[in-house]
Amino acid sequence: MKPTIDRRQFLALTAAGAATAVLGGGSLPAAASADAVAKEIEKFTGGAKVAEGKVTLFTPEIAENGNSVPIEVSVESPMTAADHVQSVKILAEGNPNPAVVTFHFTPTSGEASAKTRIRLAKTQNVVAVAKMSDGSFVMAKNQVKVTIGGCGG
Repeated sequence: MKPTIDRRQFLALTAAGAATAVLGGGSLPAAASADAVAKEIEKFTGGAKVAEGKVTLFTPEIAENGNSVPIEVSVESPMTAADHVQSVKILAEGNPNPAVVTFHFTPTSGEASAKTRIRLAKTQNVVAVAKMSDGSFVMAKNQVKVTIGGCGG
């Protein structure tokens, strides 16, 4: 026996759903901050010093659609057993969870590069931190300006 729903119940459920969508069914998570990113980097590095360089982070200067922002990261490395990139963590300062993705590499990867698309709700810095096989860390940071409907913002 299938449960049935009459017209009044359907309209009440539809109105409740619309009200929830308009008014919000709960609180949205707060955006991360530069401090949250710094804490994530410290957790990733174990508190080790992070140097600039070796990491190339390609991001658009302006992203007209924050729902799908293309990014590419590459790290200069010979990718040998003695000298290679172990992982690269991508972080975004304005996202509710600053840690976006972590890519893992081995010497057999051949090169330490990856492409993906991420979601950015507003203009913010995107950070890439690479862990090298010798225990050192290097990073790069780019600001991505997210516009709404192609208008600056």
